[in-house]
Amino acid sequence: MDQQPLSLLHIHVKLLGFSLHSITPWPNNPSIFYLNGKRISRVEILGVVTSRDYKPNKFLRFTLDDGTHSITCILWLNHLTSPFFASRQPATLRVISDLAKCFADDIQFGKVARVRGRVSSYRGDLQVTVSDVVIERDPDAETLHRLDCISLGRRCYFG
Repeated sequence: MDQQPLSLLHIHVKLLGFSLHSITPWPNNPSIFYLNGKRISRVEILGVVTSRDYKPNKFLRFTLDDGTHSITCILWLNHLTSPFFASRQPATLRVISDLAKCFADDIQFGKVARVRGRVSSYRGDLQVTVSDVVIERDPDAETLHRLDCISLGRRCYFG
């Protein structure tokens, strides 16, 4: 019996920067990308915050560097004013907006951040549209993330 390929489309795929920059867009859907022939849309990355461009009530664009590549991330802060979010319940929007503001306050130059979000493309460059952020305090977090990425790469992504 043939085994179905592992679906990575609806999970956060742990990647290093160089792997993230090796993915290719799926021609029929700009929110889906290929990683070694497998479709992905969400990622988990970890690195040091090396730049921060803050536009109050609009967005926070920041860069993470994991030692293999720099990764641009965008955290939207316009949940209460953008028509894109208008179909959501007001109470839900307030919670999402408050969380995004807390994330923006936490993301500071030099901190190690774990980011989860959707892969997207802006003006031809890959970026991660942030859904959540954790500031790491464990000094081994970067090493453990790198080891996880290598192990998952061998067993799931590239194996």
